[in-house]
Amino acid sequence: MDAHDVTLRAREVRALLAAGSGEAALLLLYLRGGGTLDDAAKALGFDARQLDYASASLRQLGLLPERVPAHLQPSAAPAYSEQDIAREYGASSEFPAIVGEAQRRLGRVLSTEELKILLGVYRYLGLPAEVISLLIHYCISRSRARGTGRMPSLRTIEKEAYRWADSGIETMEQAAAYMQQELRRQSRAGRICEILQVSARPTPGEEKFLRDWIDWGFDDDVIAKAYEKTRLSTGTLKWAYMNAILRSWHEQGFTTLQQVEAGDQKPAARGAAPKNPVQQHGGALSGVEKSAVERMLHKELTKEG
Repeated sequence: MDAHDVTLRAREVRALLAAGSGEAALLLLYLRGGGTLDDAAKALGFDARQLDYASASLRQLGLLPERVPAHLQPSAAPAYSEQDIAREYGASSEFPAIVGEAQRRLGRVLSTEELKILLGVYRYLGLPAEVISLLIHYCISRSRARGTGRMPSLRTIEKEAYRWADSGIETMEQAAAYMQQELRRQSRAGRICEILQVSARPTPGEEKFLRDWIDWGFDDDVIAKAYEKTRLSTGTLKWAYMNAILRSWHEQGFTTLQQVEAGDQKPAARGAAPKNPVQQHGGALSGVEKSAVERMLHKELTKEG
């Protein structure tokens, strides 16, 4: 396929612009043009690190299929002993360096049990020393962004390490791409919480809603409009209710307020009823709109159950 035949959706262009990676954009265009990941490095003149970072960036943006997860289980990890720790200290300088880096970043001396956890991340999960360093840095940054006021525990770091291992994150480039995307999501989630006038830390369920809304690519004014409709219809912020409204807009491909308003006006101009009553712009939802939202809420609750 010729380059001029390759097209990208507006959502994909916005995601690439937000990521700020020209190499990721080039790789996506090459793949959409019929190229393969195996041939991309030679065709684009990328070295191994450039290809690794570009592909990891696309995966984080949801523009490249994820690798098949390894699904490593903590219950299957070896039960490391104090002798194992001592043996690792004597085998090479790498594990002692990892321990030193962890203690420096966390600001304390690790206990024997914590050393066993760290050894499992290093040996069982097989994460390289430089990736473990980035992992610890990421967990600390995430904890600070959430305003917890304390350093993450080794168990928290271990949980994130399993997520990285399952996602195939095993190089600095992949880790950097993941961190950049996740920290950007956290910053965006903070802005959305300001729109929703939420001061308390979101619950895991609420964080899932925020993540979906971010991944759906909504502008701030669209979030604000959905919040306004939710407040006018229910009197308060009901996360599942607001999610049903936003999901409806997402399914129609709307990400901007202009698109939402244009979608509302077209049926009215024809003198016909809107295809999706949830899209009626203005104040509180009408009775028909409420019925549509209730149906979507029922689906949400059914899935959760």
